[in-house]
Amino acid sequence: MKKVLIFSLAYFPKHVGGAEVAIQEKTKRMPDIEFHMVTNRFDSTLPKVEKVGNVLVHRIGITRPNPSMADLRRFPLHLNKFLFQFLAAWKAIQLHRQYKYDAIWAMMAHACGVPAAIFKLAKPRVPFVLELQEGDPPAHIERTMRPLWPFFTRAFTKADVISVISTFLGRWARARGFKGPVVLVPNAVNTAHFSMQVAPRRIQEVQESLDKNMGDVFVITTSRLVHKNAVDDMIRALVLLPGNVHFIVLGTGPDEAMLRKLALRLGVSGRVRFAGQVGHADMPAYLKACDIFIRASRSEGMGNSFVEAMAAELPVIATQEGGIADFLFDPERNDARKRAISHGAGEKLLPGDEAWNRPAPEFQTGWAVDKDSPEQIAGAVQEIMSRSEKVRSVIATAKTMVVEKYDWDLIARDMKEKVFEPLLSRG
Repeated sequence: MKKVLIFSLAYFPKHVGGAEVAIQEKTKRMPDIEFHMVTNRFDSTLPKVEKVGNVLVHRIGITRPNPSMADLRRFPLHLNKFLFQFLAAWKAIQLHRQYKYDAIWAMMAHACGVPAAIFKLAKPRVPFVLELQEGDPPAHIERTMRPLWPFFTRAFTKADVISVISTFLGRWARARGFKGPVVLVPNAVNTAHFSMQVAPRRIQEVQESLDKNMGDVFVITTSRLVHKNAVDDMIRALVLLPGNVHFIVLGTGPDEAMLRKLALRLGVSGRVRFAGQVGHADMPAYLKACDIFIRASRSEGMGNSFVEAMAAELPVIATQEGGIADFLFDPERNDARKRAISHGAGEKLLPGDEAWNRPAPEFQTGWAVDKDSPEQIAGAVQEIMSRSEKVRSVIATAKTMVVEKYDWDLIARDMKEKVFEPLLSRG
């Protein structure tokens, strides 16, 4: 059986995000490959070595008992991210002596590209997969990686294949100097979970908890409260919308206090509800209790929240920044040139990059707005409120797309057939 070593900053059972979920969903659908992982331990109550699903996890780094997410950003646990760049490489080289890995797989360039590049220097014959899942703007990532720039650059130039979750990140791989195959394998969502029927009584309970009254229109976001997710733009848009339009914010983050002050200053604090973190199991009920989904992101690697909302049959308002352009189509708004750019049509990167040479679709899956444009957000909300027939058509189109293209079984199959099988069959 072939063995693949994964580099990941964190992993189950604690402190996980979308990238870690992607690893879990993909690896459990590839039982014929033996996966190992080097990751941070953080929590001293976790074992140093543990089998989690289809992954043998080797944990390293500074620990504390049962740390919170806030603890990870404080001394000394905040040192783990930097130390991991070197300790993970050393640990991987030690493990390779025992297990003789057939390939390595680094999850995100800014998080794990450096240790993978160091490992590749020591073991150049071991194939290297770099997966790009980044959501921050490339310019920001590159600034933060300046102290480790030579190794960060080698993460791109010495990879054997780069897997990307969006065409936007594929173009970044090329800009960083990668000359090999770029394979588009987006993230997926649990479409059955988000499209399932929720009992009317449960939806009513959620609406009552959010103080939804007859005639109210609830616009919802599921976002980490940070600048890039532009929660502030929807708050600003409320000033331009009728008083029956309310904004439900699911999520937490460092910008929460600022956003509350903004709503108060603009006189709309009574129409903004910060509902905090909601568990995955309850998310479909909250989405279906609302009327419109919004996240006018300033940058995005892909964005599972949009796809989840489409599966839950909500009309979606978003920008087309970064990877959102791969699934948020609005032909009434975008001219042919913009749509061609967003999908890379005619942008022949290198032979073999077929994913970028497909025509831009003409159908509509959501309402596109410019970033930093509360006025356009307000206009999109008003159109959705006034054009019910069009909304039904867009919702149906978006849900069909999600079910057909963003299911984990399909995504894991592509990862295996397009990334790992060609790589592991070498030699």
